[in-house]
Amino acid sequence: MIAIPTAIPDLLIIEPKVFGDDRGFFFESYNRRQFAGLIGRDVDFVQDNHSRSVKNVLRGLHYQIRHPQGKLVRVAQGTVLDVAVDIRKSSPAFGKHVALELSAENKRMLWIPEGFAHGFVVLSDTAEFLYKATDYWFPEHERCIRWNDPALAIDWKLQVPPALSGKDAQGKLFKDAEHFT
Repeated sequence: MIAIPTAIPDLLIIEPKVFGDDRGFFFESYNRRQFAGLIGRDVDFVQDNHSRSVKNVLRGLHYQIRHPQGKLVRVAQGTVLDVAVDIRKSSPAFGKHVALELSAENKRMLWIPEGFAHGFVVLSDTAEFLYKATDYWFPEHERCIRWNDPALAIDWKLQVPPALSGKDAQGKLFKDAEHFT
């Protein structure tokens, strides 16, 4: 397993070592000791989530203002464009984002530490998205930033308007959202 830096140093692409042959493949998607070495600290994942979505479904940009969650995300089937936005006021990257394709084919994962808003859009016909979280989901602390906020200027690679939940359609503008210090 290796870590690849992104434009925002705290966000890391994690590439597993994949063993494959004509029968298929095997890789270790998580190893606590190795992961701690890659990110420089030990984390305790307390919840695993799995979603399935169809093409052009956009989920996000979500975060929890209290009980912030670090997330290790990956795609088990299909392809998504995954986006993380730095919402830490003290960060030099405040308001900046990283967007990258995660797919079952490339087997890449993204480590998104606490202090980021996160979202993804499905680029394939369907996608199954998996993530490990460092804290539990607390709906009363969940927040959403508008996916198409012009201040963030995220290129979601959409050819048609996305399918959104009611909550995501009502996301706040970045300037009006609650941020971390």
